[in-house]
This record gives sequence, structure tokens and C-alpha cells, in this order.
Amino acid sequence: MPIPEDVTGDEIDKDVRQELQSLPKTLAEDVAKNLVMVARLIDEEPERAYAYSRIALRLASRVAAVREAAGFAAYATQKYAEALAEFRAARRMTGTVELWPLMADCERGLGRPEKALDMAGAPEVQKLDKAGQVEMRLVAAGARRDMGQLDAAIVTLQSNELASNSVQPWTARLRYAYADALLAAGREGEAREWFAKAVEADRDGSTDASDRLAELDGVEFMDALVEDEGQDGADRDDRGAQDEGDHKD
Repeated sequence: MPIPEDVTGDEIDKDVRQELQSLPKTLAEDVAKNLVMVARLIDEEPERAYAYSRIALRLASRVAAVREAAGFAAYATQKYAEALAEFRAARRMTGTVELWPLMADCERGLGRPEKALDMAGAPEVQKLDKAGQVEMRLVAAGARRDMGQLDAAIVTLQSNELASNSVQPWTARLRYAYADALLAAGREGEAREWFAKAVEADRDGSTDASDRLAELDGVEFMDALVEDEGQDGADRDDRGAQDEGDHKD
């Protein structure tokens, strides 16, 4: 696949660049460029990101960062079995537990929420940093919902992190998940309160909490383009009527 001219490979993280030093220089540069493309495209064009990740994987399957990138790309395209295999490979290579919540979520994606819950109670969770532990809580709550256990999902999300007034990178998503679980359980008033709190914390628009809040409040948004087109049509009708009147005179 083509690599844009502005991609040099130097854009990758220093730690990843260090991993690639085990490869011949030219090969390392090619792998780095493909990894840059994965990072560039994974949010907006996940299928293309996946294609680049497969190239990197073919070139350097023994590099942990490559296996991890391949896992993220597969996860973004809902290829959960493949993602799980890549995350497991990366974990074997590095010995770290950072990917544990994602591995558990892959189990959910494969229709095995019970396995995800088992992983949520595993010793590895205690080795995660705070962000990882919150992510694991989100996965566990999702698994409870997969199993139809709405009340248990709500309880799972109730935590010091949820109750805290400080805004952390995970705050918006945690509040959003809690609001969504409350709504699914029919607790609309509480759900509205927590969607509003999610909006307050969502500084980068990572959730659609504002839309969900507006929906609960009965607010409808009209497409500005449709509105403009309608106005243009009305203006044309007015001009046509005026022209017809002029011709009659």
C-alpha cells in the first residue's frame, strides 16, 4: 500500500523506535512508516489502518510493538479473535499487563462475557495503573449487561472514580457508561443527571453524551444544510411569484 511522502517513520514513539533497532535499517524504516499509517488512520479509517498493520506484521512479526499495533487495528475493525491473538502475543513478548482490559473486551466481542468477568477478577488487574483499572471496570460492567444483569452493571460502575469531582482522562467515559446503564434499567431521571455530568467532563468530545442528554430533554436538531436548502427554495418561490406578478403587470 502507498505511503504518503510526508510520512518518514520518525513520527513513532521513542520506545517503538528503540524496539525497531533490532531490525536492519531499511526494514525498520518500512515498518515504522506502516505503523505511522496505522496510528493515523485507526480512528477514521480503521479498515485501511488494518491493511497497513498487516504489512507491518508481515515485515516484523517478532516485534512486540508491531503485534500490539496489529491487535489495535483488528480490534478497531471488530476482528476480535485476531485482536485477542495479537494482544496475547504482545503480552508474552513484553510481560506487561497493560493490554489485559482489551483482551477481556475481546472476549466480550467473541460472545464470552463470563470469560471477561473471570479476567476482571484475576490478579493481573491489581497490577494495572488507575486508568487500566477503570477500563477493566468498564469492561466488567459491559459483560454484566451482555448477560442481562443491569443492576449488577450499575453496581460495578459505582466507585471512587465515579464519585470523584476531579476530571481525569477516563471520567467522561465512566460517567457515560453509568448513565447508559441507568437508562437501560429504566432510571431515566438519574440517567439524565449522569449524562449531564459526562458532558461536563467530556472536553474532547470522546462520547455523544450531549446528544443523549438532548434526546432525553426532547430537543430535536434540524440539519443546517436541509434548513438552508429549504430557505433557498422558499426564496426562489418568492422570486418566482414576484416575477410572475411583474409579467402580469
